[in-house]
Amino acid sequence: MKTFVMNPADIKRKWYLIDAKDLVLGRLAVNVANILRGKNKPFYSPHMDCGDYVIVVNADKIHLTGKKYMDKRYYYHTGYPGGIVERSVKQIFEGKNPQNVVVKAVERMISRNTLGRNVMSKLKVYVGENHPHAAQNPEVLDIAAMNSKNSKR
Repeated sequence: MKTFVMNPADIKRKWYLIDAKDLVLGRLAVNVANILRGKNKPFYSPHMDCGDYVIVVNADKIHLTGKKYMDKRYYYHTGYPGGIVERSVKQIFEGKNPQNVVVKAVERMISRNTLGRNVMSKLKVYVGENHPHAAQNPEVLDIAAMNSKNSKR
């Protein structure tokens, strides 16, 4: 028996559309990260970018369990001394880029290297229902139907 080694020419990419309305953030991020990496395919290879494209719509209608909406904090540094900045999830949702909560959740599940940056370029997150990728004919993926815990009860 021979070992199958995948070439970049063997990769066939699909487009998936996920409606994030009333989905739990962490469970959505796990499913999206697995699709982006290609772990849902039988020929997954950890050293190659063999994943698919993912479009997430309604990112502003995501659900967070417990008191994370008020208590969860995101930190970044401006580069100046004493320049650490802290924002809560509530402040981000009320700001101009509420889709960043979904992007950060997925980004922190992907490895932080060149491969991870290539993988993250296949994630498209939008606040409303509309997206400019209708020409790619994305396949609708129902995350809520996979497990009852994936959506708000």
